[in-house]
Amino acid sequence: MSQHRKNSPIITTASASKLSRRRFMQMSATGVGALFGAAACGGASTVTTAAKVNRVGLQLYTLRSMMEKSVTDTLKLVASVGYKELEFAGFYDNDPKDVKALMDELGLTAPSSHVLLKFMSTDADVEKQIEIAKTMGHKYVVVPYIFPEDRSTDIAGYQRLAERLNKLGETFKANGIQLAYHNHDFEFENMNGQVPYDVLLDECDADLLAMELDLYWTVKAGLNPVDYFKRNPGRFKLWHVKDMDAQGEFADVGKGTINFDDIFANGELSGIEHKFVERDKTDDMVETIKQGYLTVSRLNGKY
Repeated sequence: MSQHRKNSPIITTASASKLSRRRFMQMSATGVGALFGAAACGGASTVTTAAKVNRVGLQLYTLRSMMEKSVTDTLKLVASVGYKELEFAGFYDNDPKDVKALMDELGLTAPSSHVLLKFMSTDADVEKQIEIAKTMGHKYVVVPYIFPEDRSTDIAGYQRLAERLNKLGETFKANGIQLAYHNHDFEFENMNGQVPYDVLLDECDADLLAMELDLYWTVKAGLNPVDYFKRNPGRFKLWHVKDMDAQGEFADVGKGTINFDDIFANGELSGIEHKFVERDKTDDMVETIKQGYLTVSRLNGKY
């Protein structure tokens, strides 16, 4: 669900924060199974110990090809590495009740899930997503991506999007769930002196819309996540922790160039509640999630 696209024009400095009235208010199954079995033997015991102290989340989009083949085996793999929290990006034709039962068995929780706006177009759609969220125990339902054909070409379109998100947020809030928004880099494009992401921050009520900051895409846009924490303290309840290599492409967390120490040191200022490891594309999914788990566990312990 967290479908990412390359790469919008970048801006190199953050625009000035603006205050608004809203801001003031307030594989085959067999093959996959064999792969998982091998992973479970490779150092899981050491990372599980760290998980007792520090809960580290995983965005399951990272393992989408595995999820397509076997949700059961994928969640067993994730648990064996030491993860305790999940963020879903679809259930791959599995009944959420069955998925929740499996998670309970494995000691996993899912505080968050990605749901495209097209699946929240009608009142009936929203009711269905609320029912799923309650079944799964989601605290957050996150809008993950705006497809190119659906993006506005002017700032007024993002103001309309903010209105829509506020209305959706009210409905979710009334049902004990928080709506959130996940960014890529296109939201940071400068549109005649205004930045769409800043419009969403300004025009969306903080009580109705939390932000899931994707650290990679924010840095990709030439911005410093900590600057956003300072200007909008408490707004960034969720992070996607993903890394960037020297060429600006994806890297395993802790193997790239992003200054996670500075970001994690400012976690309290961010308002952070859940951190999800993610890598959009990887040649070794098992190594990616193990490396991400170890790095975020170390950072959690340090900060």
